[in-house]
Amino acid sequence: MAYIKKGAAEIVKESELRVKLERSLASGKPLRVKAGFDPTAPDLHLGHTVLLRKLKHFQDLGHTVIFLIGDFTGMIGDPTGRSVTRPPLSREQIAENAETYKAQVFKILDAQKTVVDFNSRWFAKFSAEDFIRLTGKYTVSQMLEREEFHKRFHEEKPIAMHELLYPLVQGYDSVALEADVELGGTDQKFNLLVGREIQRAYGQESQVVLTVPILEGLDGVNKMSKSLGNAIGIHEAPLEMYGKVMSISDEMMWRYYELLTDVRSSEIAKMKEDAADGKAHPMALKKELARTIVADFHSADAAAKAGEDWERQFQKDEAPEEIETLSVAFGEVANREGDGVRLAKLLVRVGLAGSTSEGDRKIKEGAVVVDGIKVSSPVVPARADATLTVRLGRRIKRAVLTAS
Repeated sequence: MAYIKKGAAEIVKESELRVKLERSLASGKPLRVKAGFDPTAPDLHLGHTVLLRKLKHFQDLGHTVIFLIGDFTGMIGDPTGRSVTRPPLSREQIAENAETYKAQVFKILDAQKTVVDFNSRWFAKFSAEDFIRLTGKYTVSQMLEREEFHKRFHEEKPIAMHELLYPLVQGYDSVALEADVELGGTDQKFNLLVGREIQRAYGQESQVVLTVPILEGLDGVNKMSKSLGNAIGIHEAPLEMYGKVMSISDEMMWRYYELLTDVRSSEIAKMKEDAADGKAHPMALKKELARTIVADFHSADAAAKAGEDWERQFQKDEAPEEIETLSVAFGEVANREGDGVRLAKLLVRVGLAGSTSEGDRKIKEGAVVVDGIKVSSPVVPARADATLTVRLGRRIKRAVLTAS
């Protein structure tokens, strides 16, 4: 229970989960634990892996993990967090995106132990009569309790009929899979709870719902998001990933330990106590966190190398052996009023800033270093074919300016 509860936001109901676990232990029959993912062409960052890691924890304990790809529900579109109707995906888009998902999730889950399923397997066989019977299990007033629908209804904004089907269809997935536990983000709570009721309506024991938190990004405030420029992508280079982890605050480090590693809660509590007592330095603990995360998505050797390069770069004031090098078309970043490069545009182009306004702000704060020199001007001298080494905080990139 301690391992399962680590980093969980809410369990509905914990007493039911305890009963299911005790029954599983006595019978030797593993629990069926599902999480559904609509195939919307994900480029995963660490925020997405919080749910995958909780699935892994059930997998570590010997339970059956079902990674459900919603190729049918993907054609509806999840209304969660949407103030307008989401356009449905085509079957071709769904098939392509599903392959993208599978290629990424097995960086966390054990491919040999994970059941991958598609909800079109049962919905393709659904008749009109089956759908009518399903819609009869839930009321319109229950559906309008959902925040998004409630708000849109009172603002007289459209609610498409197919959107009302989404929670019911997701709920029926749990019936088809005979799920014991379903996992999802806190924003999915309504959908997950519908699943409990739909299972009861079909004569099954209700699944336990476990929600996981939404992870904050590098700024420690906003939800991790690539559009906000505060994300760590799982495909980023080891040094880039390592450096971004090292840039988080000491306080946020504990949150990352809790949600992004398999370290037990008791061990995290001990590290936190040692840091407070001065027995362990927060910097050393953060380095261990960075090594752990990089090793998960690359390798232990890559993580060790990234740590050495980071120390060479920031603690010994030397350039790392390996810096990610990117080709940037000079015309995309050139200053129109004369020779040189618009630095904020360059920061965006090499992935060190999420927008030019953020880049300009960082330049004014004195956080940007070009070729070893702190820069306060929005324009730096450069021509096509030049190479610029750009550092923002603890991240560094090399830009090769091309004529094309």
